[in-house]
Amino acid sequence: MVIAVDVGTSSARAGAYDADGRPVAGLYHQAPYEPHLTRDGGVEHDPRVLFAAVATCLDAVCARAGRAAVRGVGVTTFWHGLCGFDAAGEAVTPVYMWGDSRSARDADLLRDALDETGLHERTGCHLHFSYWPAKLRWLARERPAEVQRVARWGSFGEHLELTIFGDAATSVSMASATGLFDIAAGTWDAEALAAAGIEPPHLFRVVDRAESRRGLRPEWAARWPALHAVPWFPAVGDGAASNVGSDCIAPDRIALNVGTSAALRVATDGFRPPPRGLWRYGVDRQHLLLGGATSEGGNVYAWCRETLRLPDHAVLEQRLDAMPPDTHGLTVLPFLAGERAPGWRGHRRGAVAGLSLDTQPIDIVRATLEAIALRLALVYRLLAPHAAREHRIIASGGAVTRSRAWTRILADALGHAVTWSHEPEATSRGAALLALNALGDVPDLSSVHAPLGETFEPDPARHARYREALERQRGFDERV
Repeated sequence: MVIAVDVGTSSARAGAYDADGRPVAGLYHQAPYEPHLTRDGGVEHDPRVLFAAVATCLDAVCARAGRAAVRGVGVTTFWHGLCGFDAAGEAVTPVYMWGDSRSARDADLLRDALDETGLHERTGCHLHFSYWPAKLRWLARERPAEVQRVARWGSFGEHLELTIFGDAATSVSMASATGLFDIAAGTWDAEALAAAGIEPPHLFRVVDRAESRRGLRPEWAARWPALHAVPWFPAVGDGAASNVGSDCIAPDRIALNVGTSAALRVATDGFRPPPRGLWRYGVDRQHLLLGGATSEGGNVYAWCRETLRLPDHAVLEQRLDAMPPDTHGLTVLPFLAGERAPGWRGHRRGAVAGLSLDTQPIDIVRATLEAIALRLALVYRLLAPHAAREHRIIASGGAVTRSRAWTRILADALGHAVTWSHEPEATSRGAALLALNALGDVPDLSSVHAPLGETFEPDPARHARYREALERQRGFDERV
């Protein structure tokens, strides 16, 4: 078996998978955590807290696995997280997350000064606060003392490797989502580096996902003896792993993931520039993804639950499912963490129009879920022409696969059937399959399929209503 380590925005997980990519019963552990939020838009994680969560998960899985043979360890972590390391390899900054919007003004300045179209074609990324160029400029201006301590910049994946091995590299997958990497050329992009104010030595060596590392430091070898001599593969981006784990690695399947944020992604061939509004990241140099991610997803739903003091999940689901579409009289811009795809306007903030004395909390949450679905409908319009003409949309992520009501809203808003992935941990499964592929146990990623769950067909009348709601939302967006 292999062990998959999945470091997400809100929790870490470790689980064991057999040679066919099926989870091994009883060998799974999850450890939650929360980012530190600041009133000026900061979203940070303490890398030591994240590592402690990973260690807790591995402790639990290794203890339960006993003497079972482990073939390797696959790792996946969130894209875009930025962390600084000193010359000794110690993390000397927090992990600045994709949702940290404090560098929005720097992104605007870069957009005015640079050829964003050319950068987007080469790096696959827009000039936006979620990527590294704007973040690095903000850090140099606002936290110069912190930056002076940094010898190299990387992600949490590098922190994990530095801690347990003493050395680290960046995978193509992680590099492709920084805004600094030209994946077609296979090098860091000179113009993007100049915009960020750094040079190649300030970053880690880029490797493909099959270049493994062995030999844990003594402390960790003693703690996890079963993992000491086995290959550990470099971290790949969570979205890349999710596509693989959802069996969405060909153009006939679009992955819809709704976790903390939301995204639509499809596998593409070649290095064609992404259309404006979408991004292009890599699983590796051969497998590329075209997609769009929104900053809103389960995070906005969680905000509604806490702020509006909603009833328990079962009662809320029943009430949401009973409501007709777009009958609440509200228009919502769900930009609580700024906008990513398709407009990439980092300064956008949430707004609600149409409130009255008769408005109830259930109206607001239904309108908000519909608003997120409408934003994803805009992304789908851009993405669908790049998928196979006959394609399926496969949904994963706990925020949506635990809610039939929200899945129906999504299918009606997109105007296309949405099928639940039967795999509850698609991202972890993807990390496991990529490790098995690198080991040669699964030579063809498309040869292993997990069963699918329920399919939600769109209702034409509801879709027409949501098309009208989308135009109303766009008009409100333009006015504010």
